[in-house]
Amino acid sequence: MKLDVIKMDGSAAGSVELSDEIFGQEPRRDILYRVVRWQRNKAQAGTHKVKTRSEVSYSTKKIVRQKGSGGARHGSRKAPIFRKGGVYKGPTPRSHGHELTKKVRRMGLMHALSAKAQAGQLVILDAANVEGGKTAMLAQQVKDLGWKRALVIDGANVNEDFAQAARNLDNVDVLPSMGANVYDILKRDTLVLTKAGVEALEARLK
Repeated sequence: MKLDVIKMDGSAAGSVELSDEIFGQEPRRDILYRVVRWQRNKAQAGTHKVKTRSEVSYSTKKIVRQKGSGGARHGSRKAPIFRKGGVYKGPTPRSHGHELTKKVRRMGLMHALSAKAQAGQLVILDAANVEGGKTAMLAQQVKDLGWKRALVIDGANVNEDFAQAARNLDNVDVLPSMGANVYDILKRDTLVLTKAGVEALEARLK
């Protein structure tokens, strides 16, 4: 698969040959779903917590005598049936993560890249750089290129000036090649890969 390469000003910068094994697959929704679900579950904090009857602060005095009151037998106001009592089998801190094989995770990333290429939402950039790290300059270039919600994936290291310029733009995300993931790729309308990013991803996935 061959795609044209552009510069940040929109001018042509040649072309690049992409691996069909990585960018030319038929995307499978089930694989993408499994990987995104794995990512989101792993990121979930799992810090929800309620107090059980052993943790609430209340008097332990017996409410009424055991017999003769005509009502039910109760031994503590901490019981779940009372207002401000402990919660029975409530949520406790835990991890929501689950296992997913490396093979499926690798397939998911390849299918996400292929989905963007197939939809015409993949752009190859000669290099991600902007003079002086100026946000206003980058914002104007992004507007001229027609990128509404873009994810830019660079090589092993992201250009510092470009990262600084993109920091205050809510419609542009920047990641190094090792940070490329299915959820962020699918979330954005346009996937922008630098030539260094393409080389790094192909080396990572082969």
